[in-house]
Amino acid sequence: MTKKKLYITTAIPYANGAPHIGNALDYLIADIYARYQRKLGHEVRFQVGTDEHGNKIAEKAQENNLTPQDYVNGTVQNFRNLMDKMGTTYTDFIRTTDAHHIGSSQYIWTQLEKYIYKGSYEGWYCQGCESFYTEKEVAENHGICPNHKKPFERLSEDNYYLKISDFSEKIIEAIKSDRMRIVPEFRKKEFLKFLENGLEDVSISRPRKNLSWGVPVPSNNEQVMYVWIDALANYLSVIGYPDRLEWQEFWPANVQVVGKDILRFHAGIWPAMLLGLNLPLPKTLLVHGHISSGGMKMSKSVGNVVDPNEIIDNYGIDAFRYYFSRHIPTQDDGDFTWEKFENAYNNELGNDLGNLISRVANMIKRYQSGVIGDLPNDDHDKHKYNSLMEQLKFNEAIDEAWSLVKAHNQYIENVKPWEIAKKAKDDKNEESHLAEVLAHSAAGILQIANLLDPFMPTTSEKIRTIFASGVVKDEEIGILFPKIYLKTEDPRARKIEQAQNKANTKKKK
Repeated sequence: MTKKKLYITTAIPYANGAPHIGNALDYLIADIYARYQRKLGHEVRFQVGTDEHGNKIAEKAQENNLTPQDYVNGTVQNFRNLMDKMGTTYTDFIRTTDAHHIGSSQYIWTQLEKYIYKGSYEGWYCQGCESFYTEKEVAENHGICPNHKKPFERLSEDNYYLKISDFSEKIIEAIKSDRMRIVPEFRKKEFLKFLENGLEDVSISRPRKNLSWGVPVPSNNEQVMYVWIDALANYLSVIGYPDRLEWQEFWPANVQVVGKDILRFHAGIWPAMLLGLNLPLPKTLLVHGHISSGGMKMSKSVGNVVDPNEIIDNYGIDAFRYYFSRHIPTQDDGDFTWEKFENAYNNELGNDLGNLISRVANMIKRYQSGVIGDLPNDDHDKHKYNSLMEQLKFNEAIDEAWSLVKAHNQYIENVKPWEIAKKAKDDKNEESHLAEVLAHSAAGILQIANLLDPFMPTTSEKIRTIFASGVVKDEEIGILFPKIYLKTEDPRARKIEQAQNKANTKKKK
């Protein structure tokens, strides 16, 4: 196989507070694909970062009696901490306040100048999104921002515009032909419908009096680059554009991971910028959905916001990665409740996978003094798994791995190694049969570890530590997923309580 150079990106969040579950989903999806591609032997550049300009940042800084730069210097660490806690294998971290990024953004502006003109703008603006919206979008949403549930503001100011309308036909053709593939297909259809009347030119600057914290427009210090132009440029600046030649080895991006709420920027403004720069378009935009909580949108006012740090701190990194890769569809909306999560943790991770590993390891210790012997070759057909990974259907790929977990649990129940062990005391053939059964089980668990590598790397490594050497040692056998009931009731405790109540009732009689 030819070694490839791949580039995977995530949308950079505003550094105006703590990271949320949607940011964590971005990192997880991109990390799964990065790990998978590296496992195939490819070189991967993997970008993450923070968007640090704009009025929201300036306002937060003022509230905290800090300069905007001092404020983001503090908040950026929250995002770094989460990325590291999740085991994210990023190679490049971009801050939009970095000197190289600022220079790159200004260079991009100068290269696009033939498509830039000055004009008066009057239109609808959402402060939460730091974005202008078209009349059509405002009408469709009845004057209320769908993301922030606040009315759009009517603004009038002198700005610079980017003539993205010049690129409408090329962008539509690129999307239709999958030269810039939008995944999933229904998001592609939605966006093509949005493009039916073409793209409208967009404001790409704001007067300094209305936007003080941002990248100055080259040759006009009274205007500041609009946050989206500055932010989108990060995908190029982080890999060295324009002055570090290695950027050419990795652009165009293979996969850009974005949430559905920012697709219009990444499939409209961003490709227009790239076409204006005479650069190739990204190969794939992978669009994920939003995570609700019990069917309701997560909201601080409702009090149902889930902190990714809380999950990882209490249940472990792989429990977090497992739930959000398997139980949240990669390409659609998903739902989280503590009940669903703890059920998945205690039953699927604890009972299905954890018990399988400990049962097999302990039987090898008990019946064969820890010696596995020769392990059979990995004969699992990975064609379907690999196909799902390449289709970016990660939740279906981990389902494929979990089918092996279920199959090997069923295999043990069917062959009953403990019964073979009883017969093996008097029959050498049964002893050989037992060794074959346990070696097959150990090999199957190692196959599972191989498939789980991109999803649950810590667990995969623990499995290899237990089985891969061919000898199982006592100190290596532990409970991978001990029962945890922090948010829901332990059903075993309920059964004990019911049994005690029953016994007490009998005594009274």
